[in-house]
Amino acid sequence: MHALRSPFARLAALAGLALALTAGSARAQLAIGDALPMKDVKMTGVDGKSVTIAGVSGKKGTLVVFTCNHCPWAKMWQTRVTEIGNTAGKAGIGMVAINANDPAEYPEDGMDGMKQRAKELGIKFPYVVDATSDVARAFGASRTPEAFLFDAGGKLVYHGTVDDSPKDASAVKDAYLKDAVSAVSTGKTVTTAETKAMGCSIKFRAKTTS
Repeated sequence: MHALRSPFARLAALAGLALALTAGSARAQLAIGDALPMKDVKMTGVDGKSVTIAGVSGKKGTLVVFTCNHCPWAKMWQTRVTEIGNTAGKAGIGMVAINANDPAEYPEDGMDGMKQRAKELGIKFPYVVDATSDVARAFGASRTPEAFLFDAGGKLVYHGTVDDSPKDASAVKDAYLKDAVSAVSTGKTVTTAETKAMGCSIKFRAKTTS
């Protein structure tokens, strides 16, 4: 894995302060080569339609990004994530953005906020609610944003952050997610398969018992 530049490393250190808050909420993260989980779970999108990960999967692969509205990290990357997702669809990679946060903690993460953000950004892929946070748990996701890219066979080929410069798009040296999507869409091997996801902790909804 490429070494992260020092400004990014400082941001990473700040994000790491929140690690303990999510340690007991998410399951172990998926490993490279693992199968796409919970692909048939129905989630509601900003357009009111029911969406499954399987339903948005592309012929060449599937990109799942856990994100939200309130998080400063998600906001810094949101334009780049939107560009990657909109472009990926044209290249045969289906994408879905998933908000697993409990809006009781941050009302901005509610559906109204999601609809507004999707409109502002010009999102052309589904932006959906993980109403139980169980999809995020199944992925072992703990950050917003956090990306999981699967190949045509549904195997994880990239997991981690967007790139190495959240604050300044013009300073990006390593466009990890963009490069991974490009590799999968052209049948190449992803060079950097895993990076550390940087962002706010996912505000998991309380686990329900049956």
